[in-house]
Amino acid sequence: MMDLLQKEHERVWKRLKTGKTIKDVQSTIDLLQEARNTIAADPAKASITLAKLQNPVKASFDVTNDSLKEAHSSLNKYTKALDKLFKDRPLPSTEYDALSSSPALVNRAIAMHLMREGQFSVASTFLNETAQDKTPAQPGYEGSISASDESNLSLLAFDRIRSGEIQEQFTKMYHILHELKENSNPLPAIQWAREHRTMLEARGSNLEFDLCRLRFVWLFHGGDEPQTPMPIRRQAALDYARQEFSNFMPRHLREIQQLMGAMAFSPNLEASPYRHLFNSQTSWSDVAQSFTKEFCSLLGLSADSPLYIAATAGAIALPTLLKLQTIMKAKRTEWTTQDELPVEIPLPSSYLFHSIFVCPVSKEQTTDQNPPMMMPCGHVIAQESLQRISKGNKFKCPYCPNESHPRDAQKVFL
Repeated sequence: MMDLLQKEHERVWKRLKTGKTIKDVQSTIDLLQEARNTIAADPAKASITLAKLQNPVKASFDVTNDSLKEAHSSLNKYTKALDKLFKDRPLPSTEYDALSSSPALVNRAIAMHLMREGQFSVASTFLNETAQDKTPAQPGYEGSISASDESNLSLLAFDRIRSGEIQEQFTKMYHILHELKENSNPLPAIQWAREHRTMLEARGSNLEFDLCRLRFVWLFHGGDEPQTPMPIRRQAALDYARQEFSNFMPRHLREIQQLMGAMAFSPNLEASPYRHLFNSQTSWSDVAQSFTKEFCSLLGLSADSPLYIAATAGAIALPTLLKLQTIMKAKRTEWTTQDELPVEIPLPSSYLFHSIFVCPVSKEQTTDQNPPMMMPCGHVIAQESLQRISKGNKFKCPYCPNESHPRDAQKVFL
């Protein structure tokens, strides 16, 4: 479909002669300006000048109109091609809108998306407008606050956005990303990683080491002065390694050994086994992406915008839902389930966030109300199955000889 659209676009582009049309219009303007100057200089020649002007102006108008007709015809054909390729279809019914009663969640997602994109002024305007229009179920409306934990968490999250706390954090993140991407300067990111070292290590993150390794490679290549002689560049990298890498010896000894071993090949590094460590084309973008992920994780947020993910997944699912709607209309059936889709929607692997777990005991799929529970032996069953087997007492695992107590089981997040 896109190939056909590209061909139509190229055909229109070739037939359009805007440059020639502009020249024809300009020549008409020049003729009129010249006639005006002649009449202003000698009013007695007005009738003769206008008589001489009639035929050239008419001819110029005819040429301009002809070129515009051709352009208009091409655009009409292009429009018809678009209509043929992209047939107008009605969108699925919104009668069963699961979010219609929760505008606070939608507003929060929009505000957070704007913050993530760095559109702070737009986000501020949006927050001000939502504060002024306090419709039911929105934050700040007296009759909208429910007793559920989800609503309370939503309100607290929205308060964090309005207080400027989130904006301050994202402003810091964009400053660090700018230094990484535009100035090849990892120092602000390294400083941030050191300030949050304990939390990053608890997550098993290698961000701080990756940033220091990038700094080491940057110094080896000469930093801001790539023309620096090799001995000086190598010494600068070695001095930095002695200063920083000692903190990473327990976890990253092998990587550090490879970086140090590469120094012996510095005169001909391109032909060495360590070439990939010093000539990665995506190293800066990769570490910037890793930094964004860790920064958002420490804020309790996902690395990608939920609004963007939801909109993209919805666009992918739309053709399937349209086909489903057509089939249901033909069979005179209705879709009344709000919490789940009636058919499987194929999505890319990167959009599969919640794996499906079927309890091996009850053969039922787990839900938020009946989550998977892992026993001390490592086997996982549904919570209802666990309660039914144990009856609140010590019980034997259905798959191994180990015994445990229900209170020792831990909830599994897939």
